[in-house]
Amino acid sequence: QQRKSANAPPNALAMSMLAGLLGSSTRRTRFVAGALIGSCLVASAAVSQRQFSIMATAQAAEPKTALSPKEFRSFKLVSEKRLSHNSKLLRFSTGDKDTELGLTVASCLSAGAMIDGEDVQRPYTPITPVHTKGYFELVVKEYPNGKMGKHLCHLKVGDSVNMKGPWLKLKIEPNMKKHIGMVAGGTGITPMVQVIDHLLSDPTDKTKITLVYANVTADDILLRDHLDLLSIMHADRFKVYYVLDTPPAKWKMGTGRVNADVLKTHLPPPSDDNLVCVCGPPGMMAAVSGDKAKDRSQGELSGMLKDLGYTSSQVFKF
Repeated sequence: QQRKSANAPPNALAMSMLAGLLGSSTRRTRFVAGALIGSCLVASAAVSQRQFSIMATAQAAEPKTALSPKEFRSFKLVSEKRLSHNSKLLRFSTGDKDTELGLTVASCLSAGAMIDGEDVQRPYTPITPVHTKGYFELVVKEYPNGKMGKHLCHLKVGDSVNMKGPWLKLKIEPNMKKHIGMVAGGTGITPMVQVIDHLLSDPTDKTKITLVYANVTADDILLRDHLDLLSIMHADRFKVYYVLDTPPAKWKMGTGRVNADVLKTHLPPPSDDNLVCVCGPPGMMAAVSGDKAKDRSQGELSGMLKDLGYTSSQVFKF
């Protein structure tokens, strides 16, 4: 019997011993046993309460998220800001002030709408930090033949849009690379900003980041104030180099198209310790890295980056 009791759980073993004491014939022993049982019950209740508190805290720590990868959900436009002659910054509500969008870095979402009888869906990359609560922001450009961009840019405050996601593009982790180079054109800046903000806001991350950002004119540089501020606040880690087709007078950075000399000068050298990310219009993608495959996989590396000695594992196309 002693061998059998030794294998029992501690609480069961203790209660077995107390039951023996209760069976004693002396009043004093029964009194001591009763006191011990009372103490055990109080301690057990305290442990249960602590466990419940820990579980409740853990559940409370789980953020509420607005996006779903399984279904489109409606998001209301709460404000808009003109960024350039054909681009806007659109802010949407997540539903309430305690709800996050539910993104990971780097990821995008799908916006969907019925436009002229056609079900149109397009990917967009939110630029707000992933743990922002209450709202998220999209940078949207209105192209002459772009149905979704035109639809979004013509929304009025209070209108809603269906969105679904998130869709993970590239898992970004602190210190995953020593140096990340970026080549962006136009609204291709949005996934870059998502990655830049995420890494620079992490005190444990030491990654260096260099951005080459191409546009037509200085007025077309999206989020320039934000990028310039980051380059000042994190001068030891983040540098940005602008390239303009039509630069203003006394322009001191790149002119014309992005070329091999610009890439060689400003990007980190080919190495498995480094990564180059590319995102922009088709013409820029073709010249810099080659576009993605028809099935939207990475496709073969080509263009200037291949000529400079980079391999496909050292380049990621958004």
